[in-house]
Amino acid sequence: MTDHPRNRLPYRQCAGIVLFNREGNVFVGKRLDQTGSAWQLPQGGIEKEEAPRTAALRELEEETGARSVTVLAEASKWHTYELPDELIGKVWNGKYRGQRQKWFAMQFIGDEEEINPASVQHPEFSTWRWARLNDLPRLAVPFKRNIYAAIALEFAIHAVPIRGV
Repeated sequence: MTDHPRNRLPYRQCAGIVLFNREGNVFVGKRLDQTGSAWQLPQGGIEKEEAPRTAALRELEEETGARSVTVLAEASKWHTYELPDELIGKVWNGKYRGQRQKWFAMQFIGDEEEINPASVQHPEFSTWRWARLNDLPRLAVPFKRNIYAAIALEFAIHAVPIRGV
């Protein structure tokens, strides 16, 4: 196993967002390039010299159109996942073995019309919806389920309705 081609590849640095609505549910999107039934959270690469929080805010807007957010929390640690063997060499121009991700919980405080993944410059999602935080692991592709379970547990305190808003 130590001689596997993946072991010579680095992890892609990435920021991910768990975006909560006023009811305590989270944004999930179905990727345009995905034919299965999996849903995912907004996430994307951290550019050279970019802070993870800055990347998270940029990626959220680039993927969903959402700008009206408050950052609630930053995950206590970085999470990594490995791409399945069949994707090694095919995604990210074959440069990475998986991702090393820093996650952020954010509260959406705008009008829902602001969220429009189809209107962004480079759409990534074919559709989106609000889901329960606890459902994230079962909605995700298998290789991301452990990370989704960990961040759902860490950010569970934020999955509550906001009163009086």
